[in-house]
Amino acid sequence: MTPEVRPDPAVEEEARIYVASQWKLTWWRFRKHKVAMVSGAIVIFVYLVALFAEFLAPFPTDMYNSRYTFAPPQRVHLFLSTEEGLKFQPHVNGFDVEIDPVALRRTFVVDPDVVYPIGFFVEGFSYRLLGLFETNIHLIGPINPADPMYLLGADRLGRDVFSRLVFGTRISMSIGLVGVFLSFILGILLGGVSGLYGGMADNLIQRLIEFIRSVPTIPLWLGLAAALPMTWSPLAVYFGITVILSLIGWTDLARVVRGRFLTLRTEDFVMAARLDGASQQRIIWKYMVPSFTSHIIASLTLAIPGMILAETALSFLGLGLRPPIVSWGVLLQEAQNIRAVATAPWLLTPGIAVVVTVLALNFLGDGLRDAADPYSRG
Repeated sequence: MTPEVRPDPAVEEEARIYVASQWKLTWWRFRKHKVAMVSGAIVIFVYLVALFAEFLAPFPTDMYNSRYTFAPPQRVHLFLSTEEGLKFQPHVNGFDVEIDPVALRRTFVVDPDVVYPIGFFVEGFSYRLLGLFETNIHLIGPINPADPMYLLGADRLGRDVFSRLVFGTRISMSIGLVGVFLSFILGILLGGVSGLYGGMADNLIQRLIEFIRSVPTIPLWLGLAAALPMTWSPLAVYFGITVILSLIGWTDLARVVRGRFLTLRTEDFVMAARLDGASQQRIIWKYMVPSFTSHIIASLTLAIPGMILAETALSFLGLGLRPPIVSWGVLLQEAQNIRAVATAPWLLTPGIAVVVTVLALNFLGDGLRDAADPYSRG
């Protein structure tokens, strides 16, 4: 009997890699980057929070209670002591308000005798889920919607910081996506023209890029943001800030695209397409851009944190988004007063959200860049 010949696993692996597409090779390299995988999960979670903000937030952003100004975070207890023993009943305790005889200010003391039951999938304020379905169900909240529940404390007006943080995620993360999309269009268009045609067009676009990059970023942001009329609606200000960030953020991508076009325009497949009679637009979008799409995705992923930080800085300085719009930068305006921070450090929670999200996006971008590099050994 002829012995069974088993193929060499190394040969099989090499054959599998040889026939794999560029996207599949990129994914195989990317999943070896553990930090990038974890960061990708964090980014997906943050965008899910932004997408389902109304469902996750127990209270609307404008709901306030003057009795609980600067109320500290309430601890969630899972079990309630009853006459029959311990009973599973998630709840928070109420507060007693006392006057500090030295500082002459209000202090909140936990009152264990006051219990506010909380639950999952409870009724609250009405909203349209994903803009389609009318509902009033929320993931978590007090069983009695009138009961106070401040998981991350309250601000100077007695508004729930947790709910405002969840709603702020939508604005801060969406302005990054919209801004990067506009920067993508400008970067591909101007960078492609510069690298493909060269000559006078290349000189003009490169001098424009050098001029924009030579201007200090923060003063340029401040000048353009201050030019927005004070009479504009919050929605108009939102789009105005997005356009401002896009007009400044396209230069890096344009240089990357220009370098790639300079390299690719003399490649054999581009020359073959040109000799075959393909139009210039078809050559660009059908042959040249897809050849470095993975690099563009990595560049865009690394550009989103810059957009988020720019919006946060402008809003923190009072020149970006303004109330009643809620973003992470607008929420951090509450932390400008050192006295407020000293008495209510939980107002800095949006800053933690900014740091975690920006780090996750940067690690994700690094992983995509390494995975998309055809010369990497991953």
